[in-house]
Amino acid sequence: MAIMITDECINCGACEPECPNTAIYEGGAQWRWADGTKLKEVQMDGGQTVSGVAPQTPISDEYYYIVSDKCTECVGFHEEPQCAAVCPVDCCVDDPDYREAQQDLLKKKEWLHQEA
Repeated sequence: MAIMITDECINCGACEPECPNTAIYEGGAQWRWADGTKLKEVQMDGGQTVSGVAPQTPISDEYYYIVSDKCTECVGFHEEPQCAAVCPVDCCVDDPDYREAQQDLLKKKEWLHQEA
């Protein structure tokens, strides 16, 4: 599964630098596949190819957010999700909409960082 940031976020920014995949962004900030990864382009559902450096629409305009497709729960980097470990208000929680097995998270990490 991925981690999500709830609307209880106080926008302190403690989580953002902790993410090894650069999957966390400030509210309103555009995100990119290539940020913190080695992705040059991404094949989307439906066959469309997107440049890794193309800006993507922010998921939240109000508070920090996590791009689920880039979140690996720190698998392969740390023993626990670092965003949750440093969050002072415990608003970095499991995202019930994105359930992934440990093995799948490791494969995602390898894909993001082009290790395979």
